[in-house]
Amino acid sequence: MAYERVGDPVAPHWVFIFRLARNVVLALVLIAGSLAGGMWGYHTYEAKPWIDAFAEAAMILSGMGPLSAPDTDAGKLFAGGYAIYSGLFLVATAGIILAPVLHRLLHHMHASDEDENP
Repeated sequence: MAYERVGDPVAPHWVFIFRLARNVVLALVLIAGSLAGGMWGYHTYEAKPWIDAFAEAAMILSGMGPLSAPDTDAGKLFAGGYAIYSGLFLVATAGIILAPVLHRLLHHMHASDEDENP
């Protein structure tokens, strides 16, 4: 479903809810994939058990920071790259989730201006 254009009326409430739900599901899929990639990296390069790899990846992906410093050079390179990726990913995911909300808000404000000035 494409977003409405400037001259179109504000979409019905159910369309907004659908768009928001679709974007939240997309964000959750991307988060799960990123978490799985981080777990794989910590398990592979740092030889961490899967549960510890999950904890490390989840902390980095959420922006909280690492639980422990990496021991190997490969682990340090992975952790640095994953941290940079996670910082950018956090911003992008927030944008994905907030896009329908911001679009509706801006479109509603524009629609209100059109109604006041016939």
